[in-house]
Amino acid sequence: MRRAAHGRVTRLWATAGVAAAVLLFVGANAHLLYVALEARAECVDHIKMPDETRPGQYRAAKSAC
Repeated sequence: MRRAAHGRVTRLWATAGVAAAVLLFVGANAHLLYVALEARAECVDHIKMPDETRPGQYRAAKSAC
């Protein structure tokens, strides 16, 4: 009887651990989706003209600003 109760408790903890991992995964992906949809990346500061060469900076392929 005691062994069966121990097995149920172990399964309960395992199920809770899997549920917590799934919730964390879903929550993290929902947050990434929210940030991706709300970001305004089209108007970041960047080099506007191809001849403006500054080390370590890049120019947008198609500027939206």
